[in-house]
Amino acid sequence: MKWSYRIGTVAGTEIKVHVTFLLLLAWYGFSAWRAEGASAALASTLFLLALFGCVVVHEFGHILMARRFGVRTPDVILLPIGGVARLERIPEEPRQELSIAIAGPVVTLVIATALWGWLRLTGQSVTLSALTLERGAFVTRLMAVNLWLLAFNLLPAFPMDGGRMLRAALASRLGVLRATRLAGTIGQMLAVVMFLVGLRAGAELLALIALFVFLGAGAEMSAVETRVIGQGLRVSEMMVTRFHTIPIHATLAQVVDLLLSGEQREFPVVDNLGRTEGILTRDNLLRGLRERGPESIVAEAMTAPAPTVSPTLAFDEALHRLRSSGLPALPVVDGGGALVGLLTMDNISELLLVRRARAAR
Repeated sequence: MKWSYRIGTVAGTEIKVHVTFLLLLAWYGFSAWRAEGASAALASTLFLLALFGCVVVHEFGHILMARRFGVRTPDVILLPIGGVARLERIPEEPRQELSIAIAGPVVTLVIATALWGWLRLTGQSVTLSALTLERGAFVTRLMAVNLWLLAFNLLPAFPMDGGRMLRAALASRLGVLRATRLAGTIGQMLAVVMFLVGLRAGAELLALIALFVFLGAGAEMSAVETRVIGQGLRVSEMMVTRFHTIPIHATLAQVVDLLLSGEQREFPVVDNLGRTEGILTRDNLLRGLRERGPESIVAEAMTAPAPTVSPTLAFDEALHRLRSSGLPALPVVDGGGALVGLLTMDNISELLLVRRARAAR
């Protein structure tokens, strides 16, 4: 996901934070500071960090359960609406996905129960009237928010855990793709209702959450559709095999001629022995022309070293590497180190469009 930054790695899973989460943290602290001063801002910030610590633990409930079924989780991203653990694939058995989806709420329930036990052991009263989100003791509020998150996550709509449970229940009869579309549509309908209620009640946070739910449901539907349509594909079936390479000592003026004479926008850069040294994108070229001039050489403007992919790499992993690189294309290199193709987002998109049209027929 764009605008996400890694803050650490736990048991092979990267923990990333989205910039909107940082904005929420800043807004939450600033609001408290403006209302009650610096001590309130610090307390509010610490509370929000503790809450999202609980969210991370919740997500690792999903992650550890997924590992039991052989499903890796490359990363988990913290968003204003919670965390999103990205599974490398959807389990083939709906019962496995159901187990993975349930694991997170179970962890949240355990956290809330542990906090309740701590309150009882320390002699603090725990009543329903005391469970408020805005006021009260730190631990009491944290327990209240965890209970609220538990209820919210169990709503039968994407992208919440309840929506994944619904998708798992539907998938055995409708298949993963149709089940995802139905669960996602329900999630978006719920988000519209939440957004309207939030606007009518003046609850900006609820409206913001609704917006993220709507976008999350749409993103999940699109991601699953892409994954299903691309199932079984390898890089060798997706890559461009007719392309130009550029010598590392060529001038940018020579690349301009290649750019204007055809449709290729990204050029693998090779040395005298044909080994891949990097990649020159259109943005690299324009920046090089602007900063160094047309007579500067490719080596000064290219992205190096460029990540490479194997022609035998599976669709999901190849797409993830391409997106993670931030580049529009990656060189495809075989086991012997020879450049055999170019993996581009445009070519992948066109291939998926063709497969989608065939599937619809």
